[in-house]
Amino acid sequence: MADRNSAAPYDGLSPDRILDALDSVDIRGDGRLLALNSFENRVYQVWRDDAPPVVTKFYRPARWTDAQIREEHAFVEQLVEREIPAVPAMRLGRSTLNEFEGFRFAVYDRHGGRAPELERRETLVRIGRYIGRIHAVGALQRFESRPALTIEEFGTASRDYLLQHDFLPLELRTVWHGVVDQAIDGVRRAFERAGDVATLRLHGDCHGGNVLWTDTGAHFVDFDDARSGPSIQDLWMLLSGERSAMEAQVSALLEGYEDFRNFDRRELALIEALRTLRLIHYCAWIARRWNDPAFPLAFPWFNTQKYWQDRILELREQIAAMDEPALEA
Repeated sequence: MADRNSAAPYDGLSPDRILDALDSVDIRGDGRLLALNSFENRVYQVWRDDAPPVVTKFYRPARWTDAQIREEHAFVEQLVEREIPAVPAMRLGRSTLNEFEGFRFAVYDRHGGRAPELERRETLVRIGRYIGRIHAVGALQRFESRPALTIEEFGTASRDYLLQHDFLPLELRTVWHGVVDQAIDGVRRAFERAGDVATLRLHGDCHGGNVLWTDTGAHFVDFDDARSGPSIQDLWMLLSGERSAMEAQVSALLEGYEDFRNFDRRELALIEALRTLRLIHYCAWIARRWNDPAFPLAFPWFNTQKYWQDRILELREQIAAMDEPALEA
């Protein structure tokens, strides 16, 4: 794969090049492209004259290795083989991963859907069943190439990147450093309280936007963040509101989940710890992509004093939340 300028990783990915890439795998676009909501990769709906539209994803250079992308594709194929509603990459020729002039890409059937009504208990029970089935397959074998969700990567490495690259305003640097260290210590204590919980292959980013709902049920999309971790990682992002509301929601999810797989209740102690890691990692994710021209346009508030003041308050709230008793289900 050709190297791409890290300051403009998608420079040269013109509409003509997108269509030429698809032509190279016998997908004939009619010239109409619609950019879909994605910052990490570049994703487009592509219309065709003689067939239904497809969705194509052009992978961010240097994020995943070829082996890691293929392992994600293989995991989704395993789910589909067991009639779990996920959306696999098309096999075009012999491969699901394609390359054209230095850009790696995959092509998917287009699947429509709406956001799930997460305020409805029945919906949460059904989603819990789907996730239980996904995890039953995820537990059958291990990822060999894709990484695990760790405190070191999401917490420590994210903190260090932000400090080393001077993203913090000087007057807030010491305060933020102290608060983020407290937060990471709180995460470690939460994992110690949970004990030696099992890990398995996960969707990794299972929020409502990646669960498309239709009249017949859900289908799961965008396994780009698939990695190994505890089961609760694919459940907690579906929770919201006050403690009582989240307890009702997680109870509904687990009612469906445990139709297909047992859930270790000790993992409930990890919910706020995983939320904390996601918040820290999100800041570093934006910082690591800041040289991509799309990011300053999409996140103009990043790197302002108010942004970091808000993050300090947010982490202080998380430190307190991690000391609260775990949710009950």
